[in-house]
Amino acid sequence: MKKYLLMSCLLLGLTASAQFKSANLQASGLTCAMCSNAINKSLKTLSFVEKVEADIASSSFLIVFKEGAEINFDQLRKKVEDAGFSVAKLKVVTVFKNTTVENDKLVTIDGKQFYFLNVKNQVLNGEQTITIVDKNFIPVKEYKKFAASTKVESFKTGETKGTRIYHVTI
Repeated sequence: MKKYLLMSCLLLGLTASAQFKSANLQASGLTCAMCSNAINKSLKTLSFVEKVEADIASSSFLIVFKEGAEINFDQLRKKVEDAGFSVAKLKVVTVFKNTTVENDKLVTIDGKQFYFLNVKNQVLNGEQTITIVDKNFIPVKEYKKFAASTKVESFKTGETKGTRIYHVTI
């Protein structure tokens, strides 16, 4: 019984309260306004996306999420790839409530697993921007830099025991 209570407390301690508000997605491979339009249209088809605003000059897209919707970052990436381009960077504005993060540690946020890399141990409150540093979310050179900073196997595969793990930094 004591073992069960201890495990419950540990699991609750690893679960954080936060809400994903918006994202800034930078795409690569765009050459014109029609390229930007293709990504814009593709992203708008996702059920959790409220609106998308394109910035052609920086090849980036401000994506506002529907409040309370289940967000899937892999679907965002797939929609960009389906339009014929790739993600160069994905920064997610998240509203945190007393969320403890530590370097090289896993935290559950809004039912998703996030592994924090290259961060100071801290408690997050209010709006913070996290950057997803998984393969196909950042350029190869940056990915290799993060890969060198951790030994966790999930960084290479993006999952552990069939559960998707997002690797992020602040």
